[in-house]
Amino acid sequence: MKIVLAIDGSEFSKVAVKELAKFSLPQDSEISIINVYEHPAMSTPELISTTDTLDVYYREFIANAEKLGEKIVSDAVIIISEKNSSIAITTSVVSGLPKKEILEKAESFDADLIVVGSQGQGAFSRLLLGSVSQYLATHAKCSVMIVKDKDSK
Repeated sequence: MKIVLAIDGSEFSKVAVKELAKFSLPQDSEISIINVYEHPAMSTPELISTTDTLDVYYREFIANAEKLGEKIVSDAVIIISEKNSSIAITTSVVSGLPKKEILEKAESFDADLIVVGSQGQGAFSRLLLGSVSQYLATHAKCSVMIVKDKDSK
């Protein structure tokens, strides 16, 4: 079984990591853990190249986002490996739009399942902001498991 676990370090994604760690997976399973960060001025890169201050900020932001992303995925590897020590786990930290990057990862990895945490937004928030989990559930070519924290209200 090939699983993409998409996490962002939020409490919702921590619940998804813990839930996936509970599964007894076949030994030939593979898990690809992905963290996607969005960076400022993503849509206006021409500003970055013309302003030194913005360039410094941009480079610093990217370095910090990548460092945080690496910590998030390495923490997840530890939790999942405790129960499934023989499972092959790969990680990636990428910049982009989470919806797009997670779908692309699932397709290139030939995933059987995508696992994400639910942010628990109400219908109005989802209408205004969109929902990565909802988008994945409707656009992914494989199954999607949206993990909810049963203790949250």
